[in-house]
Order: sequence, then structure tokens, then C-alpha cells
Amino acid sequence: MKNLPLAVLLLVFSLTHFGSYAQIVEQPDPLRPSTPDSSNVSQTDSSTTAAVQPKIDSTKLPKPITRIFRYRFSADGTVTAGNVNRTLLQLASSLDYQLSNYFKLSSNPSFVYGKQNQLLAEREWFGDFRTTYRSQKRLYYLAFGSYERSNLRQINHRWTVAGGFGYKLLNRQRAYISITDVLMHERTDFVELNDISIVRNSLRLFGEYSFDKDRFKITHTTFYQPALGQYNVRWNASLSVQVKLTNTTSLRSTVANAYESLIAAGLKNNDFRFTLGLVYERK
Repeated sequence: MKNLPLAVLLLVFSLTHFGSYAQIVEQPDPLRPSTPDSSNVSQTDSSTTAAVQPKIDSTKLPKPITRIFRYRFSADGTVTAGNVNRTLLQLASSLDYQLSNYFKLSSNPSFVYGKQNQLLAEREWFGDFRTTYRSQKRLYYLAFGSYERSNLRQINHRWTVAGGFGYKLLNRQRAYISITDVLMHERTDFVELNDISIVRNSLRLFGEYSFDKDRFKITHTTFYQPALGQYNVRWNASLSVQVKLTNTTSLRSTVANAYESLIAAGLKNNDFRFTLGLVYERK
């Protein structure tokens, strides 16, 4: 029974993953690197061991490999009835595996499904695979690829590959801010517009803050992605407020906004979304 919330989220996520095709407009929040207090524990253990066995030269010993698997699943949505019938379901997840002391693998798949007045509006799928080098350092490097489909934006396929670096502006136990900058190549197959193949610069600002012994958490993510050599801009931003209900489950409210300058005829450049839902997270 303790794993019931996880089982439900996994089931729903699996059904939507294999039965739908889409692309989420705003990318989900990543999992921040391990907090400084975890490294302090290992340092304390090492100093204690050194005190008990002073003859051992610790500098000659290989650094132990830390393998950590973390995951987070969230389910958000809204339902309205009356003059406007509106249904929105948003599923997102973050998977993070510390492969070694230098490399980390992560993925942030997500899915959005929405209907308005019985007509399909959103069926958005986003999936990526990311590798990070020196993730525990202040300056780190990353490379990733992603695939998207979108009914909202009338996108059949969108492939991207990217590489760049990240820098931790603030890295404390209850406050974390990082900025990443990557170059990425994008190929987009639109339903009606001409296909494009461009290079973008992607700048991301991510922050996470916790209060009252981690009972409350605020997370924000902002992407700015202009094309190089032509006017074609994408940006999105989200802000989440999370309240812990149990050790693994939280209630979360999110506002998100997304903008694309190149869109199909009859669509709007800007999309705003407000959702309320549950988050399941473990390490």
C-alpha cells in the first residue's frame, strides 16, 4: 500500500505514453544535483575513519563510486464544466541516475492531453535523454537529444541534439540556482508549414528553494531559445509551489507560459497554463 501512489502514476503514464503522440509546450523541471548535506556526510565519515586508522594514506585510496537513482512523477490537471467544458491532464517525470563520480544520466519525459467542448486541443509528448559530466562540480558539461510531437502546435516530429555547459550560481541545502547554455540543432516537421532545420542557442535558468524543513518548495524554470542567423524564437517559463503531504507525496500548483514565433496559420504564439496536482518523489 505504501507504493500505491507510485503504481497509479506509473500506470497512467505508461498508458498515455504508448497510446498517444504529442509534445509538451514547456519542458518539465529537472532534478537538482544532490544537496551539499549529502557530501558533508561522506566527508564526516571519511574524517572519522581517518581518525580511527591514522596510518592509512587516504590520498592513495580510490575515490568510492556513488551510484544514486532518483525519480519524480507528477500528475496535474484541471476540469471545468458549464458554458465551457474543459479537461486537461498533464503528466511529467524526472529520472536521474548517477552512473559514476563523473557521469550522470537523466531524462524528463512528459505528456499533456486536453479537450475543450469535446474537441481535442492538446496531445503533447516530449522525451529526452541527457548525460552530464562533472555534475557535482560548480562548472559542468552536458549533452542531450530530444524528440517531440504536438497537436497544439501542429508538429509531426521535432528532433534536437545539443551540447554545452552549466554553472551553479548558488548551491546550498535549501537554495539552488543554475544556468546552462547549449548549442542545439533542431529539425522540425510541421503538419502544414515548411519543414525547418536550424541551429539555436538555448539558455536555461533553473532554481529551487525549500522552507520550513522542506515542507514548502518553490521551483522555477526558464528557457530562451533564439535561432542563429534568422528570427525564430522560442521561450517558456514555469513556476511551481509544492507542499509536502507525506515523505514522498506533495501537492503542487504550477503556472506555465510558452511562446513560439513560428506557428501554423490560425494558431496563437502564446500559451498559458495553470494546473494543480500531486507529485511523488523518491531517492
